[in-house]
Amino acid sequence: MALHMTYEQKQMVRRLHAKGLTIRAIAKEIGYTPNVVFLTAAGNQLRPGRPDEWTPRPGRLRADEREDIWIGIRRGDSLSAIARQLGRSPSTISREVAKNGGADEYGPWRAHWRASKQVHRPRPSKLAYPPLKAQVTSWLEELWSPQEISARLRVEFPEDSMMRVSHETIYRSLFVQGRGELRRELTRCLRSGRRRRRPQGIPKSWATVTNKVMISERPGEVDDRAVPGHWEGDLIVGALNKSAIGTLVERTTRLVLLLHLPNGKSAPDVELAMKRVILTLPQELRRSITWDQGTEMSTHVNFTVDTNIPIYFCDPHAPWQRGTNENTNGLLRQYLPKSTDLSQHTEEDLQRIQRSLNGRPRRTLGYMTPLEKFAELVALTT
Repeated sequence: MALHMTYEQKQMVRRLHAKGLTIRAIAKEIGYTPNVVFLTAAGNQLRPGRPDEWTPRPGRLRADEREDIWIGIRRGDSLSAIARQLGRSPSTISREVAKNGGADEYGPWRAHWRASKQVHRPRPSKLAYPPLKAQVTSWLEELWSPQEISARLRVEFPEDSMMRVSHETIYRSLFVQGRGELRRELTRCLRSGRRRRRPQGIPKSWATVTNKVMISERPGEVDDRAVPGHWEGDLIVGALNKSAIGTLVERTTRLVLLLHLPNGKSAPDVELAMKRVILTLPQELRRSITWDQGTEMSTHVNFTVDTNIPIYFCDPHAPWQRGTNENTNGLLRQYLPKSTDLSQHTEEDLQRIQRSLNGRPRRTLGYMTPLEKFAELVALTT
């Protein structure tokens, strides 16, 4: 047993406790002592946990779904009823339970851990099969496209499952160095003549942010804006997506903080800029940050560990969940127009724009300025 729980284990402890499971039952399932589980469920452990080694890709069962399967089994629900509750196929639930010891032995963390190990198992490439490799190579040299090859294999070899390969597998074998059974020089046979390809069908921007705490788990006090110190963040980007400036907006006062990113918008750069700005505030005014799922947040766990400020993530393609920030970014475009090079603005320029924005009266604040409202709250908290 590892000394510290992973982030997902801690989240599982809290979810199961909220669903009414006893500390002892959770401890038995997670594999930690009841005392450690109690401290985690009570929120007395400030660290977010060790990073998880694996996050299920879209479509796979998540840890919280495995919890609901376990709870349903304990409640005596049928597998079909559990499937309806989760919006999953009954066969998916049946296979999940069967391969993890059946209804009597099923446990959510053990099942989740086993799934992670199954995914990481090395699998031989389809194109390692010599007859398939030879046929694909032959048709590529005849200038057939990977899509044409994949479809034609089904026509030529209808009964031979070994003679099947997707067009994406062919592309990956051609483009990814060290991956392929096919020779790299065969790329010249592709009609596009490209030397690089990004796999299709997987949204790249959501794939690199792991260990996310979603907005649905954000405290209720954030929504009503009664308690100050909850921020919304985002990047505004410049021409050709090559430059960026970070924005943080306080939900109660609409105060704006701008993040200078002279070296680019990589996750470490954004993390450093956020720390430098947010840690200048009083403790009572740095309670949480809500951000979208951009790759600039891929080091959010480090940020939370170092600052003790949790970051909550919006759902994909839901900018209205950061409405305050979106509105502020619209105002910022008066100062920082789209399709311009944002890297030309110095930190002094951003400070001047920040002062201007924070000195503008806002109707939502009764025509007070954000700076006045913020100063009022600071006075109340000191």
